[in-house]
Amino acid sequence: MIAFIVWVISSLLNLYTTAIVVWCILTWFPGGLNSKIGEWLTRLVGPYLEFFERIIPPLGGVSFAPVVAIMVLWFAQSGIKFLGQLL
Repeated sequence: MIAFIVWVISSLLNLYTTAIVVWCILTWFPGGLNSKIGEWLTRLVGPYLEFFERIIPPLGGVSFAPVVAIMVLWFAQSGIKFLGQLL
């Protein structure tokens, strides 16, 4: 049962990471965030990324907040997998 819970949480974190990557790609295209998918992704990942935007300001117009946000998700996923192996 624990293995299933770990798998579900890990899959959700992978899905959220993918949503952040897709959001980042949409920011490269003019009007990409104004599409239905872009607006939906902004509502989904925006609050999480804004937390890191406040901590890490953009440098030269480039935001590194998504990179740090993905790293935090990766560390959380690794920690959950480790805890799942201990239990």
